[in-house]
Amino acid sequence: MSNWKKLVESFDIRRNLVIPGDKKETIEFCVEQFIDLAKEAIQKNNKFTVALTGGSTPKEIYYELSLKKDALDWSKVYLFWSDERSVAADNKDSNFKMAMDAGFANLPIPSNQIFRMVAEIDIVDNAKVYEDIITKVIPEQQFDLVLLGMGDDGHTASLFPKTHALHEDHRLIAENYVPKLDTWRMTFTYTLINKAKNISIIVLGETKAKTMAQVLCDLFQPDLLPVQKVGTSTNPALWILDNQAAKEIKKKC
Repeated sequence: MSNWKKLVESFDIRRNLVIPGDKKETIEFCVEQFIDLAKEAIQKNNKFTVALTGGSTPKEIYYELSLKKDALDWSKVYLFWSDERSVAADNKDSNFKMAMDAGFANLPIPSNQIFRMVAEIDIVDNAKVYEDIITKVIPEQQFDLVLLGMGDDGHTASLFPKTHALHEDHRLIAENYVPKLDTWRMTFTYTLINKAKNISIIVLGETKAKTMAQVLCDLFQPDLLPVQKVGTSTNPALWILDNQAAKEIKKKC
């Protein structure tokens, strides 16, 4: 068993939990998990399919991964994104740009295995295009790893509270209007996320502690806390928290 797996504990039927330590130790855990799952998938299927997440939390993880050029066969890695903002690829707010600038651009991943979400134009049509790409590259529609984060409001990917994509049961990718931000986003749906072989939700920092306790300890209200709906009894999600993000859980649960 890999070292990281020994730290994981069951939280409930749909969710597992690991608290590796401080921020640095948690980032190291995430890097080890990514590389281990990639090696496992490549050995079994000759490719590793992963959906990256945006936001500030994963940036340091991507940088650390970029230093591991010899850790695995990066030519067998297929990069996707779990959501994207309605901005161009060179925009500072682009999740694609963040991941590539953080280090993925420096890894020997073939360009035809890097699949950016085109959300800045024709978002309805391009959501369908992205879904078609996924179905072609991953016929079973089951990612080896989906990386997610959590916003202060309990959103994940671009599944925001009280938005229409929360109730999309048939599609894999959805265009989602977010009223409080007055913008459109492209996002994985629960249908696609919950099919994944591994789902990791990475939450770092004290600012997330209160919401984190609500998500894990309070009533199931996915319309208000969308991240609660991630994970199933057959595919539990793994919550990866540093000490600061986890500090309210022990008090509340």
